[in-house]
Amino acid sequence: MPLTLTSFYAALTALVFLVLSWRVIQYRRASSISLGDTGDKNLLKRMRAQANCAEYSPIALILLMLTELNGAPAIAIHLMGIALVAGRVLHPLGFASTPQKIVLRQLGMLLTLGMIAFSALGLIGHSLL
Repeated sequence: MPLTLTSFYAALTALVFLVLSWRVIQYRRASSISLGDTGDKNLLKRMRAQANCAEYSPIALILLMLTELNGAPAIAIHLMGIALVAGRVLHPLGFASTPQKIVLRQLGMLLTLGMIAFSALGLIGHSLL
């Protein structure tokens, strides 16, 4: 069974990660910082925005894949995928802004964590029933 829906959202999430990575690389080059953050708060914010995506995306994509493999309706996969990608875009927009836009950061985490919780509970329910 091809995982076309999960593949689509994994690809979008990967593009978000690449943009966040590019922002770190670009700043490092412009500031001649090759290792660590040297106390540069702007670099640290960019690094943490990238790391946050790297921390949350894998488990979310694994859960999305398992949900699709277990035969969830396409609309459920799309809603979870949209929540994940939107969350992964909104969080760094709020976090990396100066000053931070806390509402975007919070909404991004709410969407991401909500997607993870919803898919985890759905998989548990599917396994038990």
